[in-house]
Amino acid sequence: MRRKTEQQTEWWKGAVIYQIYPRSFLDTSGNGTGDLRGIEQKLDYVADLGVDAIWISPFVASPMLDFGYDVSDYLAVDPLFGTLDDFSQLLEAAHERGIKVLMDQVLSHTSDRHPWFIESREGRDNEKADWYVWADATETGGPPNNWLAVFGGSSWQWEPRRGQYYLHNFLRQQPDLNYHCPEVQDAVLDVCRFWLDLGVDGFRLDVCAFYFHDAKLRDNPPNPVKQQGAHFMFNPYSLQAHKYDIGRPENLAFLERLRALTDEYEDRVLLGELNQEEGEQLHKSYTAKDRLHIAYGYWLLGAETPSAAAFRDTARALGHDDMEGWPCWAIDNHDFTRSQSRFGLQDNPEAGPVLTAAITLLRGAACIYQGAELSLPEAEVPYDQIADPYGREFYPAYRGRDGARTPMPWAKDDPNAGFSKARPWLPMTQPHRDLAVEKQDREPGSPLNRTRTFINWRREQPQLLRGSMDFLDLPEPLLGIKRTLDGRSIIAILNLSDDEAIHECDETVCGQALSGHGFFAPHRDGRLEIPAFGAWFGVVE
Repeated sequence: MRRKTEQQTEWWKGAVIYQIYPRSFLDTSGNGTGDLRGIEQKLDYVADLGVDAIWISPFVASPMLDFGYDVSDYLAVDPLFGTLDDFSQLLEAAHERGIKVLMDQVLSHTSDRHPWFIESREGRDNEKADWYVWADATETGGPPNNWLAVFGGSSWQWEPRRGQYYLHNFLRQQPDLNYHCPEVQDAVLDVCRFWLDLGVDGFRLDVCAFYFHDAKLRDNPPNPVKQQGAHFMFNPYSLQAHKYDIGRPENLAFLERLRALTDEYEDRVLLGELNQEEGEQLHKSYTAKDRLHIAYGYWLLGAETPSAAAFRDTARALGHDDMEGWPCWAIDNHDFTRSQSRFGLQDNPEAGPVLTAAITLLRGAACIYQGAELSLPEAEVPYDQIADPYGREFYPAYRGRDGARTPMPWAKDDPNAGFSKARPWLPMTQPHRDLAVEKQDREPGSPLNRTRTFINWRREQPQLLRGSMDFLDLPEPLLGIKRTLDGRSIIAILNLSDDEAIHECDETVCGQALSGHGFFAPHRDGRLEIPAFGAWFGVVE
């Protein structure tokens, strides 16, 4: 076990983290589902990308009703993915390549098949009676308040064994733990200690603003701000202001306990997932001293256009100072429509590298979701093959998350694109085959090779990792970022459109041209000519 030393490296500042959805990365067992050995087999591919760490979505024991986010045993690897020895071997192999490993920890709720819940539901006087959130029915038999579940309907489910309702913020098979119970906090800290002792480099904390609930179970008020965008149109969940079921102030003290545990070990990191509501305030409080190291929200994950203003305004709102916390930027993950399609760029794979550049140039860490380096669009999954319970509940207004979770295409001409010898758990689509790794490997100007070039170049630029950040006052579609460290500034000007953009500037503003980053933009007589989805990089000493 690697214990804490006096000097912390703070590797997470400016880190690029590659998210792996293990079900869909590579299948080595021949059952149509990816596994831990598949991840290990592709570690050289990950290392070549130039990333600092991988975040592996849940692989512990689960009934898989929510694909691992319903945990039935925190300390066991699900046989679908392999064994604990497989994970230890993966961990060692990643560390040999200089890659950190973050584990997805789902601490807000468990599966209803977890032994803790099975004991808790049996009665009101057993040892775990208070480990989950239980409440009596109202006089008319209804639930205790108006709280709604993210996946639809009331967030309360009747349990006849106890004659009470239990709280579930997601599926009814995902009961919420009661963090007002000290024994629950101790138990989940012991879970984290187990994996830290095993050698993981930190945790991505699933919905970490959900840990505590209002002990008085007060009704949520109406949401005064109507959420925008298609993601919020189909679900009445957004009609409430989630004042009492999410983001409770008691969360902060528990995060400090979790951070204190993490700080007992060397160079470990906590990456939190924050919800949209009051996201800026949550970010600043959750990433304050002695809490989370970094956190991401849904600001860019939910954006429907790749506007310069979206990147610039969000970064300004979160703050640029160390005392305001460190953000983690993402435009893709397993819960959101892939950005290539969300931004209407499904026919423009050349846009992928500049979008990756945009999030990795901002102050903070960045998460890149598997397949983003290939510019994969959202996959079309027919209704009869939809596996996501969220999608099945709200179809056709919302098709769920499967389109972002389909298997990685490794080889274009293989029957299952090199992912598996068996039929994949979700379908492999032709647009993904056309963007397969094997094909892009052979094309110097492919999104994959351009992304590799840029990320590896970026990691050699201290200004882009830890430098201060300012924005240039530029019109759409240009995003201008200035990162400064030790008297040296790197200027980045990105064109987030499919038309050439012209910008007038001399070397005092745009700097002298840098090379090696994989982008090309001529600078002639004080005039920058930035191609569609192109970028300029200059240095000012």
